[in-house]
Amino acid sequence: MNRSCLVLSLCLLSTPLLAAIKPCEELKEEIEVKIQAAGVTSYTLEIVPNAEVTDRNLVVGSCDGGTRKIIYQRNDGGSRRGEPSPTPAPAPEEAPLTD
Repeated sequence: MNRSCLVLSLCLLSTPLLAAIKPCEELKEEIEVKIQAAGVTSYTLEIVPNAEVTDRNLVVGSCDGGTRKIIYQRNDGGSRRGEPSPTPAPAPEEAPLTD
């Protein structure tokens, strides 16, 4: 019983390590599938070295043994399918000039 618990624990702990070893292009493709399934149509995924990461909130994946990160940015006007695109507010009307 103790041996099977130990093996199960080791398997669960090693899963994130195996994910980090995954090649960047392969992980990027998997992330793209998930983003597109969520209905996002306008976005950018970029593979960058760890040193170039300026905002950790944009990181959606780690790859190549943890040496590189995949950065996600939603582009302007990138609405989800079925959602209306944001429309700019109308300009305020100017009052006529009177002397």
